[in-house]
Amino acid sequence: MKKVIIKDDYGNDIEINNLEMFKRHLIEYHSINGRGDYSIHTEREGYFTINEEFYKEIMSIK
Repeated sequence: MKKVIIKDDYGNDIEINNLEMFKRHLIEYHSINGRGDYSIHTEREGYFTINEEFYKEIMSIK
């Protein structure tokens, strides 16, 4: 279980406690054909627009 801190749409630092679970959630609920679907994800009072750039960035974190 890997923790990461990412910036939300408003520039706030949001801690993601389990990166793999976060990635799986994005794949299942916020993507179409391996691309971000421009939906909004909320996490610990943070707001994330799941566009293609954000989706690729998160998926590239190891």
